[in-house]
Amino acid sequence: MSVSDPAATADVPEMPAPGVREFPAHSIGGGLALLLGLLGLAAAVALFVGAGSVSGGAQGGFVVGGVVVLLAAIIAMRGLNTVAPGEARVVQLFGRYRGTIRQDGLRWVNPFTSRTRISTRVRNHETAVLKVNDAYGNPIELASVVVWKVRDTAQAVFEVDDYAEFVATQTETAVRHIAIEYPYDAHDEDGLSLRGNAEEITEKLAVELQARVEAAGVQVIESRFTHLAYAPEIASAMLQRQQAGAVVAARRQIVDGAVGMVEAALGRIAERGIVELDEERRAAMVSNLLVVLCGDRAPQPVLNTGSLYQ
Repeated sequence: MSVSDPAATADVPEMPAPGVREFPAHSIGGGLALLLGLLGLAAAVALFVGAGSVSGGAQGGFVVGGVVVLLAAIIAMRGLNTVAPGEARVVQLFGRYRGTIRQDGLRWVNPFTSRTRISTRVRNHETAVLKVNDAYGNPIELASVVVWKVRDTAQAVFEVDDYAEFVATQTETAVRHIAIEYPYDAHDEDGLSLRGNAEEITEKLAVELQARVEAAGVQVIESRFTHLAYAPEIASAMLQRQQAGAVVAARRQIVDGAVGMVEAALGRIAERGIVELDEERRAAMVSNLLVVLCGDRAPQPVLNTGSLYQ
């Protein structure tokens, strides 16, 4: 569910403000750096070969020059990074954050920096089936799936120990909190329930979860309940309650329809003047019609062979 409507939530936790935010790292295309590094290696090999063809102090100079060029080429090529689509590199220089590389391809940065690989792809996290008590104290089982991705790589690396584990823990916490705030089935028609108001509840879940993982630089794209049921120990009793509610609703509809039919029948009899009925016989007729229309079994009529009053 989209989290674009912050008003959908009621109680979200206050997370600490992030101490660092992502910004682009200074990098250049890696093709030129790779070419220069290869040329440096070739120059070092040439100097070593040249050292074998000379003698004396010149030979030592060739060897020292070859070693220096070789080390410079190796150090320079350590700055090369291959960044795949859907990935980023968090760059640090002696422990200090120096930016993030998001541009894919071969890139070159300061070779003395360390680069941490982090995925920016969309991910799914599905919780296990959790057993909690709803707002009425009834034990229920529920599970959810959350679609998320890393939005700020600096926060994901430096603000929490393990951002994936952080998302998993906060998802379970948010699901449990939502479950205890609302009943599985609301007793009154105006109240929200987990089963009857799934869209509203998942909207609240998404907003609360976004507030919980904001500090880790994570964006929640969607959240849904994948499993929602009463716990096995009360499932049969709650099923009987639901069945009783359905029977009552059906009976109410049958009675409403039967009253309308009786009213229409009495009106047409009076309109056409078929028979004159006093209050007592009108009440008897209404009673008989309601029995016939509302009964769950086929009626067995009794034929009256006498007069209307016998």
